Amino acid sequence: MTVGKRRRSLAAAAAVLSGVLVLSACNDGDKDGGASGSATPQSQAQVDEAAAQKTSKAQITISPKNGAQNASINNDAKVTVTEGKLTAVTMTSAEGAEVKGEIAADGLSWKPSGPLKRATVYKIAVTAADAAGLEAHENSSFTTVSQANSFIGNFTPEDGSTVGVGMPVSINFNKAITDKKAVQGGITVSSSSGQEVVGHWFDSTRLDFRPDAYWTEGSTVTLKLDLDGVEGADGVFGVQQKTVTFKIGRNQVSTVDVATKTMTVKQDGKTIKTIPISAGSPENTTYNGQMVISEKFKETRMNGATVGFTDDDGKGEYDIKDVPHAMRLSTSGTFIHGNYWGARSIFGSVNTSHGCVGLADVKGAGDPNQTAAWLFDNSIIGDVVIVKNSNDKTIKPDNGLNGWNMSWSEWKAGSAV
Repeated sequence: MTVGKRRRSLAAAAAVLSGVLVLSACNDGDKDGGASGSATPQSQAQVDEAAAQKTSKAQITISPKNGAQNASINNDAKVTVTEGKLTAVTMTSAEGAEVKGEIAADGLSWKPSGPLKRATVYKIAVTAADAAGLEAHENSSFTTVSQANSFIGNFTPEDGSTVGVGMPVSINFNKAITDKKAVQGGITVSSSSGQEVVGHWFDSTRLDFRPDAYWTEGSTVTLKLDLDGVEGADGVFGVQQKTVTFKIGRNQVSTVDVATKTMTVKQDGKTIKTIPISAGSPENTTYNGQMVISEKFKETRMNGATVGFTDDDGKGEYDIKDVPHAMRLSTSGTFIHGNYWGARSIFGSVNTSHGCVGLADVKGAGDPNQTAAWLFDNSIIGDVVIVKNSNDKTIKPDNGLNGWNMSWSEWKAGSAV
């Protein structure tokens, strides 16, 4: 595809970059949301306090902050812990290459062994244990510094991956784009199924691509970035020249009915499992709408303070450091996840959470027979989870990878070409 504006003197470069998502927390920024509670006569605060007492005292800090842009390639990346010791730190680039690093002899810090690459997304997964042996987990990602006169697009899904039928191609640019037509003209997304694929700008930095209906199962999608030399803003030029392909897996769509407190999992239109759930309480309702699984964590921390849920002392209303089998449904903090702290009687009978969808599970995420473990093992990034019959609004299309909540005509109206 011919691009109108190019800078011949700019050297060609390519960067394979994945999307950056915010810290794990079970809540949406403008509403309540959180880890599922208990159906016992205890108050929610008592339940959350009891859960917190059973979790690790270790406090993990990852630098730079999650979602940071233009991080130093030499000094910014580090991990520290208080009230515990680091037991495992894994840092990987967007290509999946592991970054070498060392945990200090005292177990209190970690840093990479050498410089990082420029203009690269890195992900860090950390485990620490306190004196009682209880584990805490933290996950983060950031992008290293790029040249001042260039822009890059962090895209998802990754090259060679297999994803669900709801997975859009989502590109987040590290600089505001003013010439959207030129930039979108340098990007093509096509499917072996022959489906029409159209781009939609949510703002000056985010461009998503999707077809009218979900991708056809078994098809192959190709993303071509021909942005080298494209002037996206005054004096700011693209550097990427890359072709990415990914596979669409089986068609799995799960429907959460908040009214009946059940979730029906369908593959290729056939029901394969019905699962009892506990969604958002009447005070902390769950969003309605079509949501796409964007991240999966076997265990992760959910802290109310990260989304504005704090008590009088400024601490999070809940802070559970080992939430099992968590799968993100929105950028602002909606998850479908395991719940080991709530009474078994709540699942299928009472909606008690801060806005997430909770399933029965055990502490430590070690029992494959739990319903949350089954769903986690049988779900992939890009699978669709539909929530209906909640007393809440429909989730915004740009809150996560959830553009399916926009009509096809509205979607096409957001294209610059």
